[in-house]
Amino acid sequence: MKIFDGHADIWYDVAQKRKLGEEGIVKKYHLDRLKAGKIIGGIFVAYLEHIDGQDDEKEMFHLINSAIHEIKTNPEIFNIIKKRGDFNKGIVEEKLNVIMGIEGLRAIGKNLDWLDTFYELGFRHASLTWNEENDLATGIKGDKNRGLTDVGIEAIKKMENLGMIIDVSHANEKTFWDIYNNSKKTIIASHSNAKSLCKHDRNLTDEQIKAIAERDGVIGINAYKGFVAIDPARQNLQRFVDHIEYIISLVGIKHVALGFDFCEYLYPNKKEEEINPLGLENASKASNVIEELYKRGYNENEIRKITFENFMRISEKL
Repeated sequence: MKIFDGHADIWYDVAQKRKLGEEGIVKKYHLDRLKAGKIIGGIFVAYLEHIDGQDDEKEMFHLINSAIHEIKTNPEIFNIIKKRGDFNKGIVEEKLNVIMGIEGLRAIGKNLDWLDTFYELGFRHASLTWNEENDLATGIKGDKNRGLTDVGIEAIKKMENLGMIIDVSHANEKTFWDIYNNSKKTIIASHSNAKSLCKHDRNLTDEQIKAIAERDGVIGINAYKGFVAIDPARQNLQRFVDHIEYIISLVGIKHVALGFDFCEYLYPNKKEEEINPLGLENASKASNVIEELYKRGYNENEIRKITFENFMRISEKL
């Protein structure tokens, strides 16, 4: 059984370690854990850290350069998904199937020419914002009455014209509905859970989940413990799978996937169990989801949809 992780901040880790002169970072730090967890790839995103006084555009250059360098110097482990058929190619070649992503477009300001550059460099996915307000959109920590800007609306249209996947995770509710109302193609929430099970602003209402399903999109269930449950006693693998089952009950199995957001390397001073649920402490434990789904009576064909085929369907739209 295979797993495609809809959200991994791996390019962030690569960029940080490149600053220290390291090479072969995915192979050295990530590959064994991914293989142990049966993860065959994912949406690997360039996440731009929020630092006061930082030159965001310069830092974005470094992120992108680091990711491309990592891919070019390790061609034996990467299959970059750019178009229909590429996902299956990676499965056949037994390489990491990677959709190149950008988590938040703060660095581009109002310059939408950046989207052309991202696309030409192989990026096929982006969210407009992280949690902040920027020139395009509003994240969950921004003004609840502010959504997409006029430039943000143009960005959405351009992304659709280019053939980039629009990701609504991290968007506040106003931005979510502005994206929905100003787009026509599939949208995804790569790493968000059901608000009905865990009342966190990063999670989705039933209406949002239904809207994503209406566009033939997917919701990747997030393994960050605070999005799984408010009660610490329920921050575990079982509650994580409850979110999968809830979305299936609401919109059907073809619209739920996995978007773990494993990011223990982002918090070097914290233990994994402080970040991720019991039973899903890091990427090496990802296959525990498969075992839990079997225990709950799901068959192999159903589990394959959840663990990789639903994201494979999204990739076939590129």
